[in-house]
Amino acid sequence: MFRQFQQTAGVYLDRRVISILLLGFSSGLPLALTGTTLSLWLREEGLSLTAIGLFANVATPYALKFLWAPLVDKMPIPILSRALGRRRGWMIFTQICLILSILGLGASHPATSIEMTALFAFLVAFSSASQDIVIDAFRVEISDERTLAAGAAAIVFGYRIGMLVSGAGALYLATSVSWEMTYTIMAGMILIGILTCLFNKEPTAKNAKEALAAPLHTSKIEAAKNWLIEAVVNPFREFFTRPGWIAILLFVMLYKFGDSLAGVMSTPLFYDLGFTKIDIANVSKIYGTAATFIGLAIGGWLMAGVGLYKTLWICGFLQLGSNLMFAVLAMMGNDVYFLAATVGIENLSGGMGTAAFVAYLSSLCNISYTATQYALLSSFMAAARTTLSSPGGALAELTGWVTFFILTVLAAIPGLVLLWWLTRKGNETRPRAAENSGPA
Repeated sequence: MFRQFQQTAGVYLDRRVISILLLGFSSGLPLALTGTTLSLWLREEGLSLTAIGLFANVATPYALKFLWAPLVDKMPIPILSRALGRRRGWMIFTQICLILSILGLGASHPATSIEMTALFAFLVAFSSASQDIVIDAFRVEISDERTLAAGAAAIVFGYRIGMLVSGAGALYLATSVSWEMTYTIMAGMILIGILTCLFNKEPTAKNAKEALAAPLHTSKIEAAKNWLIEAVVNPFREFFTRPGWIAILLFVMLYKFGDSLAGVMSTPLFYDLGFTKIDIANVSKIYGTAATFIGLAIGGWLMAGVGLYKTLWICGFLQLGSNLMFAVLAMMGNDVYFLAATVGIENLSGGMGTAAFVAYLSSLCNISYTATQYALLSSFMAAARTTLSSPGGALAELTGWVTFFILTVLAAIPGLVLLWWLTRKGNETRPRAAENSGPA
């Protein structure tokens, strides 16, 4: 048994898995730089909560990246692709764009030129989303059956470490150096991804045989039409012919809406209550990340014990209740112990809800279109979440912190109503795999 454990653990020392871990770091690093870290900088510069809330829209490229994914997949980058290959050429290109856009974001002045800050934040998000596309393709193509699961775990772990560095790490830096220098150092961190790319070989295209097997008489136009139908039209057609598909999409949009609405404005709340950058880094980022990991593990364990739908119910109510903690914190003021309790409960319940929700999204996918339908569902969820959450700043400014977070509790109720409708007895919208995922 010990030898078997050694062999299983040894896969994580595989060069490919280590490379995926480092690329995951490069993928996760930019997220906080346009999210929580940026929102604290904006609040420190005196921007209104309305403006900070609207900055959630700069993350739109993450939600819509499936639109240009086929171009990243098939179109080579001039010069770079000839020298490095299609995948590595795109990777280096997006990473160079990331470095330049992060440097531009750090050099912008939010208090005097908010438009330039928004522009560079959008460019960071667009470059990051494009990097994610090629890293996901690269990860799958360099993995074999032995390293595929380890690579999936490595990409998530690396992503979270990248978020931690650009979250807690950036806040630590910003206490002793300027925001511009902080973002310059973060831009330099992208070199980890560039070096990882350069020290790896271009993966061999796995679809070469299929490409060669295509009928010789098929014209390029006909081949493109067939590809479009199979890759885009059929997955949509299959999903939109299911009973209750509108309710499913509304549920995908609204299940974590209250949670995300509160999350967008949590860092400005902490700043307004007088917590220091070190407090926010230690509690909200490091401690919060640990609580999220624990929540993910508990969510997986809970699904194995009681089934997917009961877990969605449990996590839905926990997420709803965790938002009340923010309202209580807003009333109590600068209390670091209650801050820790609030962050711990919110991240724990959020992690549990994320585990269950990702499993639910996976259960919705037809086995013939798994990758495409999952990308479309997750993109729809992210797009709706971004758009719906962006007025959160204006709402907080209008109502005050306590009322705002009570309203985020109410925002979680429509998702639970839809969950009741989707899971009621005899409802045909329930995926078969989900029905059989655990005890009733």
